[in-house]
This record gives sequence, structure tokens and C-alpha cells, in this order.
Amino acid sequence: MTDMPTIAGTGPGAAAAAASPTGPGAVLDLIRSGRATTRAQIMRETGLSRSTVAQRLEALLAAGYVVETAGGESPRGRPAGTFVLNRDAGVLLVADVGVSHSRMAVTDMAAGVLAERTADLDVTLGPDKVLGKVGKQFEDLLVAVGRGRQDVRGGGLGIPGPVEFATGRVVSPPIMTGWDGYRVPDFFAGTLDCPILVDNDVNVMSLGEHRTCWPGHPHVIFVKAGTGIGSGYVLGGSVHRGAQGAAGDVGHIPAPITPPVTGPHSEPPRCRCGNTGCVEAYAGGWALVRDLRELGLEVSSSRDAVSLVRSGNLEAQRLVRRAGRILGQAVADMVSLLNPSVVVIGGDLVHAGEHLLAGIREVVYRRSPPLATRDLQIVPSELNDRAGILGAAHMVTDALYHPAAVDRTVA
Repeated sequence: MTDMPTIAGTGPGAAAAAASPTGPGAVLDLIRSGRATTRAQIMRETGLSRSTVAQRLEALLAAGYVVETAGGESPRGRPAGTFVLNRDAGVLLVADVGVSHSRMAVTDMAAGVLAERTADLDVTLGPDKVLGKVGKQFEDLLVAVGRGRQDVRGGGLGIPGPVEFATGRVVSPPIMTGWDGYRVPDFFAGTLDCPILVDNDVNVMSLGEHRTCWPGHPHVIFVKAGTGIGSGYVLGGSVHRGAQGAAGDVGHIPAPITPPVTGPHSEPPRCRCGNTGCVEAYAGGWALVRDLRELGLEVSSSRDAVSLVRSGNLEAQRLVRRAGRILGQAVADMVSLLNPSVVVIGGDLVHAGEHLLAGIREVVYRRSPPLATRDLQIVPSELNDRAGILGAAHMVTDALYHPAAVDRTVA
């Protein structure tokens, strides 16, 4: 597989209209999704003749996209060949770059993690230093799994700031000093001969949660409640980024509350983005740290705040539940507008347990329309810190296995 795109769709079959509906890419899409994995099933799904299906499969086998395994039995008693994605056709390098710590991994071509590691990494050090350390971790991971750069088919990164997805360019990040205008894929251009995709970290996490935990639910919202507040939307099975990639910045919309609510403040608190009264300025982890310190408590991070909650500190529990209610009003608006079937809450603050979730659920079920909440599930993340690397892997495989890209490769 050598003819790989730099940008493509965001879900299996997401833009199949750009490719032949019965071409090799469409057949691979059926195999990858599990909808059709034998010759007979592919014939039924596509309406193609036996000889044409044989040609499509032969092309996919020759290009290394699929492998044939022994299946069950055909109607005449002969073994029926089953076709599956060739997981070992190469590897992917993925990273979830956070504000203060990052997770890197190498995966197979089906987004299965082969090795991973974490590192404390201050994003304010700037792109060259941060990405240099990420690149060093990539090299070490390749050695750990016995692979080399020539085996890398693609890379994916999630970063904690606004990203122009088509170019991988960071745009006006509020907390990423020195990153504005930086094109992340360019950093790896000299060492990796493959597509490098970059997206906002919450978009990547939302994709990881959807594909891994909720694949049967096409409409899923992911809310990250950590040091900052953000959200990602999977709508119709694909990440919704908006016109410029700025969708989901819920942390910096005005908090729908009447001040003062934060300690002794007589005015809405100033947010890190420069505005005042944002949702994040009340409900973000850094805001909780601010408020707890004003109460005389020794905390330095959102994880410290969670530890206080879990140890039974009543002030910390009160502030986290209040943060849940404020965040719940923003989530209620999203539920009313987008009507998801699942809202997943992730980030450090979700480890405060029911104190945060109860506040969110209380407001959402009260404020959103009954039809929108009738079957709605609001749940904590199952993947926790691993959502980002899994989502980044799926982001890359969606591009590499896009039907139009596959058709070009096997042409």
C-alpha cells in the first residue's frame, strides 16, 4: 500500500460517493466493517458477478489490504474463504498530546495497540521541543515492536488546541505558547514518508470512544472535563468538525448562569482565553483549583481537586457538583440541538464520580426536550486516558482505507 492520501473521510464508507460504489474500495469497506467477509456475502451486498468479485478480491490481496482465512463451509460442503483486514501490512504511530502529559503508541493497521508509553510533557515548551520528544518516543516504540520507519503507513496526533484539520495547522491556541500557525505534519516530513493527520484532542477522543465503546450508536457526544473543557461530536458515524475545524469549543461559550457564584468574586471570572464568564472559567479543573485555593486548601492541579473529592472534603464535593450543574447546562443545549443517543464524560474530573455526573444529569434531564432525553445515556468514559491514542489510530485508518484512496492504489 503506497498510494496513500493526505486527507480523507472520517468514517468507514464516509465518502464512498467519491469512489466507485462497486470498486475495490467499496469491497474493502464491506470487509472492514464486517458486513460482508465471504465471496457470497460480497456478491449479495454489491450485486456483482462471481468473476468480478474474484477480481476485486484478487486486487485487494495483491495490494496487501486483506488476507484470506479459512472460514466455515460453503453450501456444498467446501471450506468458505473469509476475508479480513491485513492487520500486519504496516504500523501506525499515534499520540495524544496533553497540556502537561502525553501518551504515544504504535498500532497495527486495525488500530490495535502494539505498544504504548506515557511521558510528562509541558505543551508550553513549544512545538519543536514537544514534537521532538514525541518523535523520540515514536522511535523507541518502533524498536520495541521490531519495526522500522519503512513500516509506518501513517501517523495521527491529537493536540489541546484548535486545529485546521485539512492542513494540520494550529490556529490561535489559548494555552499553547508558540504554536500559533504551526503546521504539525511538517515536523515529521523529513523522517516519516507517510500521511500525518492532526486534530483537536477532544475530536480524536470522541472518535476513540465511539469506535471502541459505542460503535452501534451513530450519534455520540464526548465532553472532556479536565484542566479545560471541550467537546467532540460524532454525528452519523463521523467526526463533525464544522467549516474550519472549530466545532466543539464549548468551554469558551458564556456560562448560562447569573454571577456571582465563585467565591468572593463580584464579577464573572476571567477565563484563560481572555474573555470573562466562560463555562471553563467556572467548571474547568484550573478554575476549581483557583476556588479551592481561595478556601485555603492546598491544591495545584485538577487531579488534586479530584483527590480532595474522593477523600470526602465537603467543599471540594460542593464545588465539583456545582461545576457539573454549570457544565450540564451547556450539555443540555448540545443535547437539544444535536439529539445524541450517548453523552460520554471524560477527563480528570470524571474521576470525581457521581458528584460531577449527578450535576450534569440533573440539569440535562430537566432542561432538554423529553424526546431528546427519552433514551439518552450520560456515562463516564470507559477508555479514560487511552481514548486519544485509539481515536488517533482510527482517524488514520479511516484516511488510508477511504474507498477512493483504495481505488487509486489498486488501479
